[in-house]
Amino acid sequence: MSGKLAGIRVVDLSMFLPGPMLTRMLADHGAEVVKVEPPGGDPARAMGPFEAGRSFWFHTLNHGKRCLTLDLKTEPGKEALWELLEGADVLVEGFRPGVMARLGFGYPKVAARNPRLVYCSLSAFGQEGVLSGHPAHDLGAWALSGALSVNDGADGVPVVPGLPASDMAAGLTGCAAVLMALIGRARTGRGDFIDLSMFGSLLPWTAHIAGEAVVEGRPVVSSSQRSLGGHGFYNVYRCADGRYVVLCGREPKFAANLLEALGRPDLVAVAAEEAGPAHAPLIAFLRATFATRSRDEWVAWFAGRDVAFAPVLDLAEAMRQPAVVDEGLLVFEDGAHRFASAIRFRG
Repeated sequence: MSGKLAGIRVVDLSMFLPGPMLTRMLADHGAEVVKVEPPGGDPARAMGPFEAGRSFWFHTLNHGKRCLTLDLKTEPGKEALWELLEGADVLVEGFRPGVMARLGFGYPKVAARNPRLVYCSLSAFGQEGVLSGHPAHDLGAWALSGALSVNDGADGVPVVPGLPASDMAAGLTGCAAVLMALIGRARTGRGDFIDLSMFGSLLPWTAHIAGEAVVEGRPVVSSSQRSLGGHGFYNVYRCADGRYVVLCGREPKFAANLLEALGRPDLVAVAAEEAGPAHAPLIAFLRATFATRSRDEWVAWFAGRDVAFAPVLDLAEAMRQPAVVDEGLLVFEDGAHRFASAIRFRG
């Protein structure tokens, strides 16, 4: 296989999302990935909808990998895994802390046999510490990181997130960590152990809103935050047909271009204010204005105007738009769809 990572061999013991996402990114760019599944397979295989007999979710995260089944509770399964690890560059595992050691594949033992191996353990809260033994998936990391508290609706009640951000943050951070370790190995000749948590990966994603909590020790109120609905030009608006549009940029030129076109230049000064109560009249005006036309009528109205604006597409609409199709971000091959890598090397 060609690609930036050609020649890199990866053993993937993970399931569901974070680990498979990490190793899929490596596979997309040439790494040879062997996905080791337990008897019965990765549960994601059974999660529909299905196309050509394959789960869209599983196929997107695991295409380009060689899959095999091993029972690591048996001696033949353990021996087969040792054979894979002795020739591997990277191991990614997503078991709860302590499981790999109980199976006989803890880092010290594996490193003794393959000191060049980069060993990445993904878990909800890390291999050590007060939360290490606590079971959780994505939503638990959201809750304990504080991120869920500001993912609230108009009634102030936290809403289940639409995207598994802590899973994805861990996959992305893990991919970066593995590549860093491989670069380090090129200098030292030795691999490393990466202890990566979903919780720790998500926490820095709150940097744009956590200042009040960190510096001043007080809870963050969504309505006072630019990116959480407290600013008129970074907000969601309902249209006459029940669909939605967003304003997604608060630069002064965008505010002036829109408000002058709508006959309310007096509100340009309000748009320049910090998010919070000062924006109430601006938000009220924009809500009333957007409610007068359908979403697609607003799309036509905004054409050619220099304003950070976008219609809220449903997922079916989003997958059909030229920005996805023409750029090859969603591909169809061997009878099934999957997402392609967003990383494009142009050199």
